[in-house]
Amino acid sequence: MRAQLSFAAADRLHRSAEFIRLQRAGVRFQSPHFVVYAGNLDDEPARSRLGVTVSRRVGIAVARNRVKRRVREIFRRVIRDNLPAGTSIVVIARAGAATLASSAIDNELTMAARNLSGRMAAKGAFAGRN
Repeated sequence: MRAQLSFAAADRLHRSAEFIRLQRAGVRFQSPHFVVYAGNLDDEPARSRLGVTVSRRVGIAVARNRVKRRVREIFRRVIRDNLPAGTSIVVIARAGAATLASSAIDNELTMAARNLSGRMAAKGAFAGRN
């Protein structure tokens, strides 16, 4: 049994095909510093998973890795519990994300998760399901 606040390899999206499928068929939300896609990949229906993309436009390697760590921490602490089971999300950081404080990143991503959950519920089914 995994700990409630753990973030194992199984909690991450690994293959580029998973990222692309969510971007094409998922529900999208855009904030000033992040673009977030959410949907259901049907790989493991009970597990919510996260994929993070941070390009070189965001900053040097240290800054990019800091953004990724902060996004994973917020997903682990807050967002995973607010999403329906089996929902996978992709977070794409935009330029300027490296200069944000952790609380600002938390606010943007929490708002995105709430908005995406509402959109998926209104749709009646998860995006990407066949």
